[in-house]
Amino acid sequence: MKTNPSNSSRRTFLANSAKAGLTVGLLGTGISDIFGKESSSTFSTAYTQQPLAYGFDALEPHIDARTMEIHFTKHAAAYASNLRDAAKEEGVDTTLPLEQVLGSISKYSTKMRNNGGGHYNHELFWSILQPMGGAVPEGALLSAINSSFGSFEAFVAQFEAAAKTRFGSGWAWLLVDANGHLVVSSTANQDNPLMDIAEVQGTPILGLDVWEHAYYLHYQNRRPDYVAAFWKVVNWKAVAARFAAATT
Repeated sequence: MKTNPSNSSRRTFLANSAKAGLTVGLLGTGISDIFGKESSSTFSTAYTQQPLAYGFDALEPHIDARTMEIHFTKHAAAYASNLRDAAKEEGVDTTLPLEQVLGSISKYSTKMRNNGGGHYNHELFWSILQPMGGAVPEGALLSAINSSFGSFEAFVAQFEAAAKTRFGSGWAWLLVDANGHLVVSSTANQDNPLMDIAEVQGTPILGLDVWEHAYYLHYQNRRPDYVAAFWKVVNWKAVAARFAAATT
């Protein structure tokens, strides 16, 4: 089965990881001046697709290589391309973070909403996955989860329920709301909690894609099995970093 060339060696994997980290750092420069102190400035999103920090087969057997390849190179790539088209059509300054547009998405076209959300959602999704992930979060994030939900197990149950009961296509989210509290929600299609049209608004720190293209080749109609397998590839350090940025 074809794999991403970035998985050819540990050296390449580490190089790609460092590159991705550098990109995030560069994008974060000065963003707090745009959004203010409350924003998650370190994790601003550009209008271009960033390279994966792992190979297409790195998340096997929980997310299969063929699904990852199609998901990244076809679905997510199309959102990025269509987003740039929409930005050009609507006069959006693409040197500024995508989050700025998403926060006032009601002022933009359906094309911008669908593709801006699709691009942002996938960029976040790739960033919180890793080979041999899983375990449980630690430190401040775990304390916040316990405070908000009673226990990590209770959080998992609530998040899984949101993912499994989202009708049709959409996403499940763990987000930080305006009061700094952790909340679980779900959105339809490619909407997300950053959008001013979202029923539950806040800063996403963990997201799960429950569109069928994210799991159907391997799991067919067994979405609950895919949702359960998700925890095996979560990068809790990445989630914790997003949590820290959203609460400082």
